[in-house]
Amino acid sequence: MASIALKSFIGLRQTTAEKPHLMTSQTKPNSLNPRKLRVVASKSSPRLTNRNLRVAVIGGGPAGGAAAETLAKGGVETYLIERKLDNAKPCGGAIPLCMVGEFDLPLDIIDRRVTRMKMISPSNVAVDIGQTLKPHEYIGMVRREVLDAYLRDRAKASGAEVINGLFLKMDKPSDGVSPYVLHYTGYDGKPGSVGEKRTLEVDAVIGADGANSRVAKAIGAGDYDYAIAFQERIKIPDDKMAYYQNLAEMYVGDDVSPDFYGWVFPKCDHVAVGTGTVTHKGDIKKFQLATRNRAKDKILGGQIIRVEAHPIPEHPRPRRLSGRVALVGDAAGYVTKCSGEGIYFAAKSGRMCAEAVVEGSENGKRMVDEGDLRKYLEKWDKTYWPTYKVLDVLQKVFYRSNPAREAFVEMCGDEYVQKMTFDSYLYKTVVPGNPWEDLKLAVNTIGSLVRANALRREMDKLSV
Repeated sequence: MASIALKSFIGLRQTTAEKPHLMTSQTKPNSLNPRKLRVVASKSSPRLTNRNLRVAVIGGGPAGGAAAETLAKGGVETYLIERKLDNAKPCGGAIPLCMVGEFDLPLDIIDRRVTRMKMISPSNVAVDIGQTLKPHEYIGMVRREVLDAYLRDRAKASGAEVINGLFLKMDKPSDGVSPYVLHYTGYDGKPGSVGEKRTLEVDAVIGADGANSRVAKAIGAGDYDYAIAFQERIKIPDDKMAYYQNLAEMYVGDDVSPDFYGWVFPKCDHVAVGTGTVTHKGDIKKFQLATRNRAKDKILGGQIIRVEAHPIPEHPRPRRLSGRVALVGDAAGYVTKCSGEGIYFAAKSGRMCAEAVVEGSENGKRMVDEGDLRKYLEKWDKTYWPTYKVLDVLQKVFYRSNPAREAFVEMCGDEYVQKMTFDSYLYKTVVPGNPWEDLKLAVNTIGSLVRANALRREMDKLSV
């Protein structure tokens, strides 16, 4: 197991006063599997005359907004293309504490500050989580339509041009300096408009257009397994909403999902109730009904105000870079297994990719090449590969059966586990843990699995 080293935390801020984050690193292959391959970015790329580097960001979610803002601040001529400027993506909406400070998010876009969680087993055993949190620590709950719009507006204020348009395809250049020609349908923000076919010439492209990324298809990035997330926003009575004031719930069991979990997350004036699955997508509505039923006493009298569904990638794409085109966020496949977290990693990858472009172009004054963009992949893999690997293992061990899930919930009651879990989630830094505590945890985990399997055998006898 792994424990966490806490990063120094910059206090919460109401206003934006962020500086560009420029980084330098060695290079690494286009994979989360760390193999040795060194690609050196060319410093002989031609300087641009009478104009700055032009970059198009396709997609206006957290990845696109963060990328566009960083590019614009870094002297790059930036275009952000997004079709649905009022889009409310189906998403649990949980963000870690470090994102609030790192991305200078104002407190008024955070609906709830969750300081308590309940992990509920297949047999409805509930374990309270959160006693290791410090007074200033919490998990932020946001609505994607609010967060995404804020990040796009901030990119626009920094100098990016936001285009209400649908990206269609791109013509690739035959050399390292000619432009990419993007084809899109422009809507100019007019409701019900049929749109107008347009083109845009740029020097590089960042694909931040989600799990069904057209940019990924354009560069032959390959497919990946994906989950279907289904969520209902439910307006519940005020007295029941008070129960969820600073509380989130997670349900595990074959009834709510064979390979994921169900959730009840609080928002400003409603709760988001949802679930997801990779292996049984056709049964997603059945799993959603089971999640509602598991929480029925606490959401009784609620009215469904919105129904949402969306694919969520389960692992990075085989290719995340080609020429002067790079993928970030869900388009690249940056969603963690076990937890299903993607918002922070989307914004972080967008910013890191943009930083590589700004650095490689010397603040927009020089053409970039694949070597410049590959620096982003190397740094990303080096920083986050351990997190993805650990959560992948946890999902395979504890989500495979109801006895394993019972053991998982029991294990979540351990204070050491809670500290590791929250520190990992809140601060995104993994280091070796306490060997003695790790050993005790291993013994307790084995004991939990044995007890859960013994209980299953006894229940099987009663059902015969």
